[in-house]
Amino acid sequence: MSQVTPEVLWAQRSSNTDPEKNFIYLTISVPDVPKENLKLDLQPTTLTFTGHSETLKKTYHLDIAFYAEIDPAESKVHHTARNVELKLRKKELNDEYWPRLLKEAKKVQFVKTDFDKWVDEDEQNEAPEEDFSQFGGMGGMPGMGGMGGMGGGGDFGGIDFSKLGGGDMMPGAEDEEDDSDDDDMPALEGEEEAKDEKPATKAAA
Repeated sequence: MSQVTPEVLWAQRSSNTDPEKNFIYLTISVPDVPKENLKLDLQPTTLTFTGHSETLKKTYHLDIAFYAEIDPAESKVHHTARNVELKLRKKELNDEYWPRLLKEAKKVQFVKTDFDKWVDEDEQNEAPEEDFSQFGGMGGMPGMGGMGGMGGGGDFGGIDFSKLGGGDMMPGAEDEEDDSDDDDMPALEGEEEAKDEKPATKAAA
């Protein structure tokens, strides 16, 4: 039985006045993982996930530490047949974006910027709001225990936190750590082009 780390896409919003606009958005690719096969322990600074797909004969596992604290009780999840989408509320109200998703500054291959949802920090007010109507709250799910410490093995009863991965830097932050990060791993298909062409595409539109 193989154990794998799924692809994770992330984006974010920030606000120093409105908690609803101060969050991390994650999309985790875990096809064919039913709710009953998910185990999740979400705490303010860490997330541990295990999920199993019978059809694909794969077990997904994730154990990460966030760049800064989140509020588990105010975070939300939407589970589909192919993905788990998460809206993680940042604990600290701040206009500034997180420079990366994870505590450690190193890049990992399975974490990528979600360019479909990413909005530059200075363009947030003009961006259309995301639709979170299908997302459910986490606070009332079995094993959550409310805000703060949730205890090991908390089961969200259907939350698929399969692999929030590494410290993929947000667009515009590469310049600060370019010297050490970019040579460590080859660009994935079209990733560099996507980063370079995104501003131009937006301008043209």
